[in-house]
Amino acid sequence: MTPHLYWTILTLTCLYAGIAGGSDERSVAIVCLVASVVTAFVLSPWGHRYSQLEAGEMVVDLAVFASFVLVALRSDRFWPLWIAGLQLTSSLAHLMKGMNLDLVPQAYAAATKFWSYPILLIVIIGTWRRQQRVRREHRTHTA
Repeated sequence: MTPHLYWTILTLTCLYAGIAGGSDERSVAIVCLVASVVTAFVLSPWGHRYSQLEAGEMVVDLAVFASFVLVALRSDRFWPLWIAGLQLTSSLAHLMKGMNLDLVPQAYAAATKFWSYPILLIVIIGTWRRQQRVRREHRTHTA
């Protein structure tokens, strides 16, 4: 997918989570946004990108994983566990590259980025479900 599409989906997800989400949704959206911006600055130059271990991106991915685990541990919802697991999968791509430096750069890049889209989808679903839950609770209390 194109970078423009990713940034559009990320922006819309963050806006939606910021407006309609609870603390879990907002926290995860902020982590996704900050990590995406930081990653853009720590990647190797285009000609060498993903041909070697992307140490800066690895640090960002591990910090994101730790953040998602913290959200999952304090949350009373199940969806944060899914995003922590998906982020772990992305983080393991760096281990794969570290173990096999001959790993094709396109495969390494895809392995680190693929799960970003399902993570954003889960944030959207989590936010939508929170909205539904809040509406149900509001109807119950006003009825």
